[in-house]
Amino acid sequence: MPFESAGATRALQPRLDEITQSTRRLVQPERLLASERLIAELLATGIENRMLPVGTEMPGFALPDSASGRIVNSADLLALGPLIISFFRGRWDPYCVTELETWRDLYPDVRRRRALLVAISPQTLRQGDFTVQQHGLPFPLLRDADCEAAERFGVAYDVTSEMDRYYRSILVSLPYINSGRNVMETAAGDAGRLPLPATFLVDQQGSIRFAEGHADHRVRPEPQDILALL
Repeated sequence: MPFESAGATRALQPRLDEITQSTRRLVQPERLLASERLIAELLATGIENRMLPVGTEMPGFALPDSASGRIVNSADLLALGPLIISFFRGRWDPYCVTELETWRDLYPDVRRRRALLVAISPQTLRQGDFTVQQHGLPFPLLRDADCEAAERFGVAYDVTSEMDRYYRSILVSLPYINSGRNVMETAAGDAGRLPLPATFLVDQQGSIRFAEGHADHRVRPEPQDILALL
């Protein structure tokens, strides 16, 4: 079933702000404070300054597609056109899902500009396939186990014990989502790594033309700004 045309697609950030406002109304103040503290601590690591900047060469990757299991090679994608790469945390994050759905609705515009798009996360192939089917995504979702590709792009970070305890408190089991492990058999702090939500635009010569990511997962680049560069 076709989705809305790009012309009817709402800007992304106002939709994310609605999630934030709803969360502030519904979530206990102590949980909100814990989330704010984790964002501040991640920002303090300087991760936003470590991501690959515009003008640098994109590191290649070869990652399995969640729907088919086939390996997708970045060189093969670039042979077909410019490439948009969206690193996201997982299907458990409503901000990530909203961003993916926005790209879904804009995907006809991506293709009209002869570009391609892939989304990358550490979640298992099963979780990725659920995401594709539930949200009707027309582009590949690739699995980046242990955030190895995200590390080469400068957007990977370790999930601290405090982060892991917080996610468990809101019923998000990163050990299960990202590796299929039973959360009861893993200690707090044994949740591996996550990518900073970040978006890159790479031209066919492999040069990064757009790069943006934020420690505050509630803030994302506007897809229309990226499309304007194609």
